Amino acid sequence: MRLSQIWVYPVKSLPGVKLERADIDRRGIAWDRHWMLVDEEGVFLSQRQLPAMALIKVALQPGGLELGVSSQPPLLLSYGKHGHQQIAVKVWGDNLNAYRVSDVADRWLSDFLGTRVQLVCMPDNVVRNVDPEYATASDQTGFSDGFPFLLLSQASIDDLNRRIDDPSSIMDVKRFRPNLLIEGAEAFAEDSWNLVEIGNVRFRVVKPCSRCVITTVNPETAEKGVEPLKTLATYRRQGNKVFFGQNLLHDSIGSLSVGDELRVIGS
Repeated sequence: MRLSQIWVYPVKSLPGVKLERADIDRRGIAWDRHWMLVDEEGVFLSQRQLPAMALIKVALQPGGLELGVSSQPPLLLSYGKHGHQQIAVKVWGDNLNAYRVSDVADRWLSDFLGTRVQLVCMPDNVVRNVDPEYATASDQTGFSDGFPFLLLSQASIDDLNRRIDDPSSIMDVKRFRPNLLIEGAEAFAEDSWNLVEIGNVRFRVVKPCSRCVITTVNPETAEKGVEPLKTLATYRRQGNKVFFGQNLLHDSIGSLSVGDELRVIGS
C-alpha cells in the first residue's frame, strides 16, 4: 500500500491543492485550513451555505497563496502575514481568536460570492485542541472541521462508483476532500486500521468521517445533486449518519511524499 495523492486545503472549504510532498507540523499539513471565511458575526462559512466557493481556484505560489476567479484579478495572500485586527471566530463548537487578513481580501471574496464575508487566518500562538474523546491533550488542528487529517483509499471510491446507477454521477477524489489517498488497499480496509505509518510519520486512526452535503456539490460547476450521499446511504449508514473515510491524528512532525509506503501497525 502506498500514498498516491496528497491534498492540502489552505482556505477552509475552498478547493484543495495537490502536492507531491508535504511538510507536517503540529497542526497537520503545513498551511492546511490556515485561512477561513467567516460571516459578520465571525461564524465560519463553507460550501454548505456558499457552493460558489468551489469555483475559486487556489494555488501555492512562491510568494504566497493565490486565489483566482475568471471575473476578477487574482488575489495574493502572503505567507505568515496578516492584518492587525483580531476578532473572535467560531468553528462548530470552538470559539477562537483569529486575525482579519485585509480589507482587500474581504472585498475580493465578497464581490465574487455576492455576500459580505471576511477572510481570517489562525495566529501561530492559537492552539485549537481536538475533541478529547478521540485525542490527547497535545493534539491540535487548524480550521478543519475537527481533525488534522482525512484518509481515504482509492479502492473505496472505486467501490462507490460501481454502485452508482447514473454514469454522469461518477465521483472523483475531489468530492471527498481527503488529505491522504491510498492505493493498494482493499475497499474500506481503512475502517479496520488503528495505527499506521506513512513514510516517517505515525498516525492514529481515530474516527470514521461522517459525510455532509458538501460532497453533493460538483467541484467543477458548484451545482448541487444527490450523489454520492444517495448511494452511500444504502450501505455506509450508521444511525442517521453516512461514513466514508477515516480521521487521523499524527504522533510526530516530519514530511510525506507521494509514493511513501503505508504500513499497518495495529488493526
